[in-house]
Amino acid sequence: MAKGSEEIFISSEPFFFDEFIRQALECFIKTQIELAREGVITGQMEKVAVDEEYSPEVIRQRVAKGEIVIPNNPNRPDQIVRGIGTGLSTKVNASIGTSSDICNIDEEVRKALAAEEEGADTLMELSAGGNLDRVRREVLAATRLPVGNVPLYQAFKETARRFKDPSRLDPEYLFDLIEQQLSDGLSFMAIHCGINQYTIERLRKQGYRYGGLASKGGTFMVAWMDATGKENPLYEQFDRVCGLMKKYDAVLSLGNGIRAGAIHDSHDRAQMAEMIINCELAELGREMGCQMMVEGPGHVPLDEIEGNIMLEKRMSGNAPYYVLGPIPLDTGAGYDHVGAAIGAAHSARYGADLICYITPAEHLALPTEADVREGVRVTRLAVRIGDIAKYPEKREREKRAGLARRDMRWNDLEKELLFPEIARKKRAERAPQEEQTCTMCGDFCAMKKGMEVFKDDIRGDKISRVD
Repeated sequence: MAKGSEEIFISSEPFFFDEFIRQALECFIKTQIELAREGVITGQMEKVAVDEEYSPEVIRQRVAKGEIVIPNNPNRPDQIVRGIGTGLSTKVNASIGTSSDICNIDEEVRKALAAEEEGADTLMELSAGGNLDRVRREVLAATRLPVGNVPLYQAFKETARRFKDPSRLDPEYLFDLIEQQLSDGLSFMAIHCGINQYTIERLRKQGYRYGGLASKGGTFMVAWMDATGKENPLYEQFDRVCGLMKKYDAVLSLGNGIRAGAIHDSHDRAQMAEMIINCELAELGREMGCQMMVEGPGHVPLDEIEGNIMLEKRMSGNAPYYVLGPIPLDTGAGYDHVGAAIGAAHSARYGADLICYITPAEHLALPTEADVREGVRVTRLAVRIGDIAKYPEKREREKRAGLARRDMRWNDLEKELLFPEIARKKRAERAPQEEQTCTMCGDFCAMKKGMEVFKDDIRGDKISRVD
């Protein structure tokens, strides 16, 4: 018997007192959305309000409506608090994880720490190779970021290992696995509830795609349904999925398993069928008291991004939208992180709430730590561009940066930059002869000459306007 525990008996079954208390408390745990509907402002809501410069009451109201989610598994009380949703700054997710070809747990831990250091807001641990329980737990122990995953990866991997046939997946094992992973401390999960026989029928009737199926979890679920002739248990038992997520106050991110893998497949009937179902499920999940988020497309032409986000917001009742990229072209491999940053800037501008980064290795190889860092940086840059277009009041920082650059106040400029260390290093590597200028222009510095010409016209923080 564990020290400090007492054995008691309920219905003639032996039970440890600590376990009894734990299970009893679970009956009284309420989610952020349930508490918000009761008028309660939680500590997490207060933290989001401070970070985003809103009143706590505004945050509570939006959480109550399901327009803001706060990933919050109580099994990780020291995790960083992040709000995702309407009116908030667009957040950045970094994804890491092993593969069947490369499995180095220490490297994945380093990637997680790199993502946190570079300013990612959330992390997805998407391992598909090696001891998945160990990878997940070591990553959770290493970072304070809210961590999510895709439970189907482990479900199909372990089924294939045991039976040599992933189509023998037992739905009960899948549900047990979801709870096990949540108990480890995951704060959100991408669960493919929107794939059902109806969406697969749309895919068959329209003909197979230019880009095939891009989602690993989604493709294996489609294959399982095809092999067994059964309905997706995650769709069929959606209330059970929500019940598990509520138990840990985790956010249910409705996975985009039939997203387009090529821009010519964007918004085809199969993708739209899944999107409609996911938006309906988001509404149902909120009614059950579960924090809900909808996942968006992969490859989307630039001119379709605004419409895609409008549809999700309209059909889901303004549920937070988690966009995977998007990548607006199919020919940028090696620089897909740049292409995706362009898509991400537009997505943030038009209302996406969480952007999953893309690294330079996308479509080519498992990302390295350096790829992770670069992916987070360019995505942070992209969402900043989108946010200052969406929220003009956020442009004050840009004004301060512009004035510091105009006045050649390099130390003040660094304080406003997204990546001050990188800027400082580049300037130091190619130091100018005259400290005020830089080696881009040297003696032909436009800023220096402009200040000389207009030195008598400066009024406060700007040059006076002359009609």
